[in-house]
Amino acid sequence: MASTAIAPDVSSMAQITDVNQLTGRQKAAILMVSLDVETAAEIFKNLNKNEIEKISLEIARLDVIRSSLIDSVIEEFYKLIQAQEYVASGGVDFAESVLEKAFGPSVAKELIEKIRSSMKISGFVTLQKADSNQLVNFLIKEHPQTIALILSYLTPEQTADVLAEFPEELRVDVAYRIATLGKVSPNLLKDIEEVVEQLAESVISEDMSKTGGASALAEILNKANKMTERSILSKLEEMDPELASEVKSQMFVFEDLVLLDDRGIQRVLKNVDKKDLALALKAADEEIKEKIFKNMSERAAQLLREDLEVMGPVRLKEVEEAQRRIIEVVKQLEEEGEIIIAGRGDEDAIVV
Repeated sequence: MASTAIAPDVSSMAQITDVNQLTGRQKAAILMVSLDVETAAEIFKNLNKNEIEKISLEIARLDVIRSSLIDSVIEEFYKLIQAQEYVASGGVDFAESVLEKAFGPSVAKELIEKIRSSMKISGFVTLQKADSNQLVNFLIKEHPQTIALILSYLTPEQTADVLAEFPEELRVDVAYRIATLGKVSPNLLKDIEEVVEQLAESVISEDMSKTGGASALAEILNKANKMTERSILSKLEEMDPELASEVKSQMFVFEDLVLLDDRGIQRVLKNVDKKDLALALKAADEEIKEKIFKNMSERAAQLLREDLEVMGPVRLKEVEEAQRRIIEVVKQLEEEGEIIIAGRGDEDAIVV
């Protein structure tokens, strides 16, 4: 009987000998497992949740890895770090010339292309953080087709804000080009890359004076889960009580609903989803519940109490998400001047 040849399982890391056969995520996973636990943990701290999940999945899929493959991944990472340092210190042309002398033309070209690719992606990500005035001031000088392609990478909200600032003729022209975008010529792509780099540099330098600070941390903690929030504030109080107090003064947590007067509570209740309210109160203390109940009609309060009584176990994450949505309503109403939160703002402000 003739034997049937079985193809090797190329999905197994043991079968892979060339680093170019790996995806970016697989390389990241191999790099992480090659490090000590403390270093890997520090790297994870600088990644977002989505990135951590994807890399963790790749780590879980790893089986036997050739030591030569690990060495190749580490070497590529080292070369990229070097290349990025050269780009940062002297620009792309300087980096390419140094890399050519160090590693040869082919390796230098490959490294520069990878860096260029990452710069394009980060450029658009940076632009997504820019405000409409910054974008309008730069884009209005560009060709409508260039504007259309750049705006197609931004959020619909950003694009709408930018279009609203354009003169009518340009607004219509750009809108038409967005709707009819097809293949893009290499020359246009080059122009767009230059514009994006200029915009990104401008936005980054503009953000340098705006990034961070107590208000930025307060905004972050407002969106964090309770455990993270309490842990950070607790440590911050030990390190710098004055700064911790400043951060707290700019935060609004669900428990701060008791700081609202009755009129403010009633205004909030008109704008929140009833399901969110029931979920948010599931883990709330009695003081907050009573504050809510007394500002509802007797019938509405009774229905809410019944909903809470019959509500089964719910995940803490769902409760916190509902509370955050209510916090967003409170913050929006405060910004619009519809409500006043006691203890917020200028101490000398007089409310009449």
